[in-house]
Amino acid sequence: MISVCLVDDQTLVRQGIRSLLELSPEIQVVAECNDGVAALQQIPEIKPDVVLLDMRMPGKSGLDVLNELSAAGKVPPTIILTTFDDDQLVLAGLKAGARGYLLKDVSLEQLVDAVKTVAGGGSLIAPVVTQRLLAGVNRINNQFSSLGQPDPLTERETEILRLMSGGYSNKEIANSLKVAEGTVKNHVSNILSKLGVRDRTRAVLKALELGIV
Repeated sequence: MISVCLVDDQTLVRQGIRSLLELSPEIQVVAECNDGVAALQQIPEIKPDVVLLDMRMPGKSGLDVLNELSAAGKVPPTIILTTFDDDQLVLAGLKAGARGYLLKDVSLEQLVDAVKTVAGGGSLIAPVVTQRLLAGVNRINNQFSSLGQPDPLTERETEILRLMSGGYSNKEIANSLKVAEGTVKNHVSNILSKLGVRDRTRAVLKALELGIV
């Protein structure tokens, strides 16, 4: 059972998403928060498998929540929820540690698949998403920790990074390449080190920025 925490200041939105998620026998909504302050209190206590986080809330925004959780080193797998065509805000959220984003008018199938993907270690930085974010990568200040051009990736590392950009988990990548999951984990660790980033989402964004994928 995948535990989910919903964070959104609009009651109808929370109720609608909860109703959709409850149609899946594999997902359980364990908490609802109507603002960022409540989210910062409950998320560390509940430790949900996935957080669905609205970015635009009065008081503490979703980005504030991500930044504070990131500073504490406790960002759970998080999906940004947005109704806005705001690439810079989405990119800032991804760089703060979110695994991907969804529009609030998402379908049941897309929502459930997204929750399962993120809970399984994957991300939602899929090609269909990256196309509209590419322009935004160059409009936002670079917040990556690496300096200069990273060490070159091997052919296999580049292949794995491309699969990561499609949102595939380590297990799915291992099955696709017919190698052990531990081998993929080692490659992913090397990729993060070479790109000078600390997680898969930042690795994909950095690769997009540098034109690697």
